[in-house]
Amino acid sequence: MRPKGKLKLTALILLLLVASVFVASCGGSRANVKKEEPAAQPVAVDVTTAAAIQRDLPRFFEATGSLAGDQQTDVAPQTAGKVVAVGVEIGTPVKRGQVLVRLDEAELKLRVEQAATQVEQAKAAVRQAEERIGLRPGQAFDPHRVAEVSAARVTLDLAEKNLRRAEKLIESGDVSRSFYDEQRARRDQLKEQFDVALAQARQNYAAVEVARTNVANAESQLALARKNLSYAVIPSPIDGFVSERTADLGEYVSPQQKVATIVRTNPLRIRIDIPEHAIPEVRVGQSVSITTSAWPDRNFAGRVARIAPNVSATSRTLTVEAEVENSSGALKPGQFATVRILQERAEPAVLIPARAVVTEAGVSRAFVIRDGRAEQRLVQTGQTEGDLIEVKSGVAADEQVATSNLEQLSDGIAVKQ
Repeated sequence: MRPKGKLKLTALILLLLVASVFVASCGGSRANVKKEEPAAQPVAVDVTTAAAIQRDLPRFFEATGSLAGDQQTDVAPQTAGKVVAVGVEIGTPVKRGQVLVRLDEAELKLRVEQAATQVEQAKAAVRQAEERIGLRPGQAFDPHRVAEVSAARVTLDLAEKNLRRAEKLIESGDVSRSFYDEQRARRDQLKEQFDVALAQARQNYAAVEVARTNVANAESQLALARKNLSYAVIPSPIDGFVSERTADLGEYVSPQQKVATIVRTNPLRIRIDIPEHAIPEVRVGQSVSITTSAWPDRNFAGRVARIAPNVSATSRTLTVEAEVENSSGALKPGQFATVRILQERAEPAVLIPARAVVTEAGVSRAFVIRDGRAEQRLVQTGQTEGDLIEVKSGVAADEQVATSNLEQLSDGIAVKQ
């Protein structure tokens, strides 16, 4: 074949190949084209609703704190000794004066006996000292009544008389001067003896006073020994419950070591801090309500018992102490509690079920149902009242809010009730 014919044949083959590829691509395109279907309509979400209500809501301040016993005391012995009896355990109810622990009394009784003996010895010494000067029990001391002093007084008075007589006789010349001098010398000697007897009597009476002081000291030691003996019985100082017992049988305890802790649980106390702007709203005797996690369905009544005289300079709050009735013993010291201080006035508020509010990242929202669709509203919540919660903004009274399937709702979504 001539070259010119070969070229024509090659061109024809290429043309046929291009045509077949074009036909195949066109056919594939028609095969891949699908008929467009209409868009699916969103399914309406089933919800239950409740109407927002408006009513007067009692106002209160709410704060948290820990419950504490009305009184709590650590009991320690007032004398050292060995524990021979323990009368209580943790949780035991006790009355004031009830025996908690008893110590060994043997050594304490011996000290009482020794002190009593010393008292008797001191009293005997007083009697001897009084007899020495002729002083009867209960008689006032007069040194001139002492026998030695009285005898010296008589002798001295006689010498004084003889001296005065000699003075008269020497003037008349009936006696000599030497006789007069003898009488005066004797009078002076007897005067000196009288002074010595008087001083001795007073000294003997001083010994009586010392002996009486010794009696008083001995009696004080006896009273102390008897008191220490009474300390062998360690009683409860208050009514309450034993929250801790640290003394064990056979243990040696000292006044620096507590043997038990007693707490009075009725009433209980709780301290809370209220903001400065609320100070005019709080007064002693005002009602309070207490709730705890242990009793979520119960409210415990109390009252404001004490108000601090000053506001904290750092927190700008006022400390208030409330007392809570706890005759049932349901509340325990140390429990964490929420306190509401009720105010006298009530204010209108819009309330919706608490389950209608969803809070995420600190933002609260609710869904208002209107014309078959959900409207998302940002709400500001307030205090709770049972299963209702106050909404300060975002929802108006009588509007219907969704209370179920909130996780399926979004703004504008269709709903059915």
